[in-house]
Order: sequence, then C-alpha cells, then structure tokens
Amino acid sequence: MQDAAITFDPLRPRLTRIAYRMLGSIADAEDIVQEAFVRWLATDRDAVRDPEGFLLRTVTRLCLDVLKSAQRRRETYVGPWLPEPIVESEEEQIDDVTLPLLLALERLSPLERAAFLLHDVFGVGFDEIAETVGREPAACRQLASRARTHVRAARPRFEMPRERGLEIAAAFFAASRSGDMQSLQALLAADVAVHADGGGKKSAALAPIVGFDNVMKLHAALARLFEEKPSRILRYCFINGLPGFVTIEPEDTLQTTALVIEDGKVAAIYIMRNPDKLRHLAEGPSSPSVKNPPPKGIV
Repeated sequence: MQDAAITFDPLRPRLTRIAYRMLGSIADAEDIVQEAFVRWLATDRDAVRDPEGFLLRTVTRLCLDVLKSAQRRRETYVGPWLPEPIVESEEEQIDDVTLPLLLALERLSPLERAAFLLHDVFGVGFDEIAETVGREPAACRQLASRARTHVRAARPRFEMPRERGLEIAAAFFAASRSGDMQSLQALLAADVAVHADGGGKKSAALAPIVGFDNVMKLHAALARLFEEKPSRILRYCFINGLPGFVTIEPEDTLQTTALVIEDGKVAAIYIMRNPDKLRHLAEGPSSPSVKNPPPKGIV
C-alpha cells in the first residue's frame, strides 16, 4: 500500500481538480479520487507503464458514471443549482475555469465536458482522451470543438488585476449592506443578474433575478433586513476565479458571494447559501474564521 501511495499521492491534487470540474462537487470529487486509489491498489501496478495516464482514465470514467445520476438529481433541485465554491488562497490562482464556465459546462453532454476539460484545461492529447472515453481521436476533437463553441461566451473577456477585483467586491459589500443605494447603482451593470443557491435549505430566490431595476429592488429589501441583523464579513477573496467575499448572514448563515465584473461593473452575482455545499468551508482546515483586512485602496 505504501508503494501505491508513493505514486498516487503526488497525482491526487490534479486528479481532484479534474473530478471537481467534471462534477461541480468537492465531496463527489474526493469520493471519486478515493475510489480511483482503491482501484489502483487492486491493479497489477508493475504492468502499468503510465500510472498518471491510467489514473486519469480511471477518474474520468468514474466521473462519467456519476454524471448520469447527477443530471437526474439536478432536475429536481430546488432553485438554481451552482457548483460548490472553491475559495482560493491569496497566493494561488488555480486556473481560468471560473464559475460561469463551470455553469456553461453543465449544459454540455458528459463526453463533451470530458473532452473539453481534458484537452483545453488540462492539456491531455486527443489520442489519450479517445482511449479514456472509448471514442476515436477525430470524434474527440469534434466533441471538444462543440464544447468550445458553447462555452466561449463564458470565458473572461479581459484580464482584470486581482487587486482591482477585490476593491470592487469590497465596495459592493459596503454599499449592499449599508443601504447606500446610490453607490450600489453605480456599481451594477444594466443587465446584472443574481443567482442564489439555497438548495431548499436556506432562503434564496427560486429563479435568477435579472435586470438592474429588479436587482436594486432586491437589495433595497435586503438593506432593511441588514439594519436589524447586520451581515458580517469574514474575508475578501477569489471564489472559483471570481472576486467576492465570505460572510456570516442573518440567522448565522455562512454565505459566499462571487461577482462577474465586466468593464468595471458587476454583471452577475453568484450567491451560495446551501449549507451542504459550504461544509468544506465551515469545517475544513481553511475555514474562513478570521476576517482579513480589505486590500489597499478599499474603504
């Protein structure tokens, strides 16, 4: 078992990233990778010439199996479904698979998603992808090409300095929690939308709230709530590649808020309130229990 772990453990982070981006669930990704390790233990490892390729194929195939049942579960999900948030540390920037891109991947077939992620994000060749998913290399190229067309609009249109993103996130938090509607409206794009995932376990809108006027009405109502029960900031950070923050909301609800910023305006707001999808933040080693100071320039 020790020899198996020596080979497997250095690959675990990459395998987990692949599984998470396939499934949108940290818990499911960790289960998949652990199952891959169990299968690695039972394999004649001396006969495996390329352990990384073997494990990549194993994880991808397991993810494809899980996706079949996951799609059925999401058909009965209460309200908008969002992937579990990954809060990046101040030093890391995992990749450009942002939250909007993860949502775009949800609209792809499992094979399209696998081909796109493995090739475009993780740099796997089409010959290896073909062996993994049981298709010809030419078919895998077509799968990736179709996926690329579907997700192109979800790619960031321009790079924004991370510090500037956190400044806008802090300004948004201050305006939305203080009831400063004038400052808030200056931050929002005309077609701004709010997507909130409560999973039926915490209060959240059952459909996206779309348009400047509707979003302003929502925050005017929330401002009255915050007067009685203030929201408490835990940290400003990047969440699935987007600037945002982690907070404790009324009723001691842990929440993440991620912002899509285009041309200096907040174009989309993604809110996670489902406690099942925040358990890794509340209980994990990186639990956001201490408030970090706003970046320089934030007031």
